[in-house]
Amino acid sequence: MNAQPADHDGAALLDALLAALTRYVILPNEHTAHAVVLWVAATHAQPAWAHAPRLVIRAPEKRCGKSRLLDVVEATCHDPFITVNSSTAAVYRSISEDPPTMLVDEADTIFGPKADGNEDLRGLLNAGHQRNRPAKRYDANTGRVESIPTFAMAALAGIGAMPDTIEDRAVIARMRRRAPGETVAPFRHKRDRPALRQLAADLHQWLRADLEILEVAEPAMPVEDRAADTWEPLVVIADHAGGHWPERARAAALALTADADDNRETSTRLRLLTDCRAAFGADTALPTAALLERLKADPEAPWHDYGPNGLTAMKLGTLLREYDIRSTTIRFPQPIGQAKGYQREAFTDAWARYCPPDDNPAPPTTDATVLTLPGVAVPAVPDVPPQVSPGTA
Repeated sequence: MNAQPADHDGAALLDALLAALTRYVILPNEHTAHAVVLWVAATHAQPAWAHAPRLVIRAPEKRCGKSRLLDVVEATCHDPFITVNSSTAAVYRSISEDPPTMLVDEADTIFGPKADGNEDLRGLLNAGHQRNRPAKRYDANTGRVESIPTFAMAALAGIGAMPDTIEDRAVIARMRRRAPGETVAPFRHKRDRPALRQLAADLHQWLRADLEILEVAEPAMPVEDRAADTWEPLVVIADHAGGHWPERARAAALALTADADDNRETSTRLRLLTDCRAAFGADTALPTAALLERLKADPEAPWHDYGPNGLTAMKLGTLLREYDIRSTTIRFPQPIGQAKGYQREAFTDAWARYCPPDDNPAPPTTDATVLTLPGVAVPAVPDVPPQVSPGTA
């Protein structure tokens, strides 16, 4: 698509995209619908952005409209690149200074526990949120290390939550099955896509003519930190369009960020509970320090970067306390000796109630720094020795 002088009404174009989107897909609320519209529009101005927000389309089960929403996104975004059946090398080589929009269906198979062989693609999706984060690859033909750009906006659809490294940088659309009485128009690729591609061309013409304006925009943001990085391109688009879109964008940012924070706290506890099961393996007890070390050793888990210094013993105890799991003083074999830790039996009830069945329980580790022998609880050992006044002993 070639940029030409824009004579489009930006707000009207976004309204038209919203009408097209809601014709084929039922979104959970108006904030999500507005966010998806602005995200799609932002793909047409990628050269102007410092960050490339992800669009996560997730649902608890099949038949919730994820793939249909991805179809509409594909038809209306800038230069769609569907990664299915594409080699990782082809995906990397497709990214340039004016990158395509990456579309990843069934993304849960890339990030899920059974994922295999997708390390490079996961690395691209994690790194490509920010400019100047190239991937380094050794080219055997030239004998040189080369830098490959990773910056590109990406939409990912799948069942369940994506890793925190993705969702922390994403606009999240939580899809659900249609209720009785909710209807949408059928989407037929050959019949319906041409009109949507024309809408994409109009969006492209409007925004590409004003890239310099978009690049220097400093909108008033309703959110801060990483959320502001994610939402800034969408708010810039809304301000540039005018009409009711500036208000819609900021309301969506506040609502979806708050929703993500609420759900993240709940899902964080459940993720921690499940990860503790994997960390325990077959051990009957672990020192708190060893449990934290094992949790942080998983590169796709959030614990290494949880808070300023990673997951701490205090925060671990706070999160587990919701499941009535508490640390205790335990006598471990030497060289550890007596230390604060967790008994496996303290977790078993919560694991049975809240975690999915563990089909492949982890074997006990043989790492020399952690235990493979049972610890023995020491009853009534206080955390701090009692203070005894002279003459009262």
